[in-house]
Amino acid sequence: MSYSDKENINILCAVMLGHGITHAVVCPGSRNAPIVHNLNECPQVNCYPVTDERSAGFFSLGMAEQLKKPVAVVVTSGTALLDLAPAVAEARHRHLPLVVISADRPMAHIGQQMGQTIDQSACLSRFTLMNVNLVEPHDELTRWHCNRMANEAMIAAWQGGPVHVNVPYDEPLFHFTVPSLPAQRIISSIGFSVDETALFEILRPVTAARRPMLVIGQMPRDVVTRETIDQLKPHVAILVEALGADGGGVPFDELLPIIENNPDFSPDCVIYMGGTLVSKRIKVYLRRLDSVPMIQVSDDGEIHDTFGHLTQVMNCQPHVALQALAHLLDKEQDNAFAKLWNEALDQVKQQFESFRPDFSQLLAVKLAMQSVREFDAPFVLHFANSQPVRLANMFARQHVCCNRGVNGIEGTTSAAAGCAAVTDDRVLCVTGDLSFFYDQNALWNSNLRGNLRILLLNNGGGGIFSQLPGLEASPARDSMIAAGHATHAQGCCSQHGVEYRAAHGSEDLFSGITWLIQDESKRPRLLEVVTDVERDRRVWQQAVSTIII
Repeated sequence: MSYSDKENINILCAVMLGHGITHAVVCPGSRNAPIVHNLNECPQVNCYPVTDERSAGFFSLGMAEQLKKPVAVVVTSGTALLDLAPAVAEARHRHLPLVVISADRPMAHIGQQMGQTIDQSACLSRFTLMNVNLVEPHDELTRWHCNRMANEAMIAAWQGGPVHVNVPYDEPLFHFTVPSLPAQRIISSIGFSVDETALFEILRPVTAARRPMLVIGQMPRDVVTRETIDQLKPHVAILVEALGADGGGVPFDELLPIIENNPDFSPDCVIYMGGTLVSKRIKVYLRRLDSVPMIQVSDDGEIHDTFGHLTQVMNCQPHVALQALAHLLDKEQDNAFAKLWNEALDQVKQQFESFRPDFSQLLAVKLAMQSVREFDAPFVLHFANSQPVRLANMFARQHVCCNRGVNGIEGTTSAAAGCAAVTDDRVLCVTGDLSFFYDQNALWNSNLRGNLRILLLNNGGGGIFSQLPGLEASPARDSMIAAGHATHAQGCCSQHGVEYRAAHGSEDLFSGITWLIQDESKRPRLLEVVTDVERDRRVWQQAVSTIII
């Protein structure tokens, strides 16, 4: 038994087998010969040769209807793929699972008068659930990408409908020298309609683990409540940012450099839910754990392989999975691994609370969050991306809203203003200078009321760029990359009827925070904290260096 030397073909075939694809309709051609050869070599696959692609499409459709499982149909490059369009359209409207596999030439050959060469990658996209292009991998990153896309396509097909997998590769075509297909990670997907018993079985690896970890990304407010966290805390290590839970987050990003090489803190099972994470360190840390099973809870069924080792996707609402997890873990004894993490995170939190920073952006956010907690009415928090949201993860003790989906600098103040227009709660927007001035037309709005409060952190540019190692070597850092400026917000506030104060030192800041957070006003208020970027960087480093575990 021997297989093609084309790595993308071998990855695809291995993933197909892992997803239970056992029937393939194959059409003649030289470009697709390596794929046909591989499938014919697989003992698990039954191959059915059909010469006419138009007929082959409907032949495979009839098989899929009868078998109630995905069937592959393999064609060569060029117009052969287009001949499948009628059958693919029929499969889409009848929700029948077809896996269309087309061989292709490298992208560089398209439009260069090469025979049987058209742009194939998305030519059936109007009728397919998913289209993937499996380019030939050349390193571990592209192998991971190829594996993930093949898994995604197979999962989509099992959900009921046609998918298209385009496989470009260069000559030579007919080297069949690989003795076996490579071992491949298979990502399974569990549907939304699972019953309670099945849900408990899916979560059993988490409850059976000695060192289970729950990672929570960005969530809407009230999905992950403080009560839920408190119920799960004794049993599972919980890493959640302020964007993910009603009770705020835990400062794990600052803890990771201290414990990342300590095996006692390493999980043996990870369950992940929610959207994006601010912390880059946690992504790097978990990507290193290549033998740890990782389960994703996804309310849209999409695959987000954030940590690179996803093994299972649960298509259900996060609160349903949390309830099931809490039910299972409630009967278990307290977990030593969870206790280890909880104690370390509590230490970091206490050290941040006791840290006495100099006048800086860090001090401004620390005081603002303390003042919010002391206020006797609800506050909604909106933080801008970059440095503000990282400060939120250090000091916010309630849920934080943030435009983290794409992580852009625009729209923070506008989003906070929109929130304030439809709630009587006070809304605090904490934003940096570049984000604020980019979005200053948020104040050009007749709907603004006194419940909108803005804390503007102005250190004359993108302060976070001063913390990126190596960038200090570029003479363009401050003026061009960090967009250094001398702009202030007083004129903008005056123009739009926003009450304004500035803080240039600690005394101004203490009184300004009270004015911003606690005092009554019928108009929006803005406190501009004018700091120095180098001092901000130094205070940040001092805060992080105080952590002792």
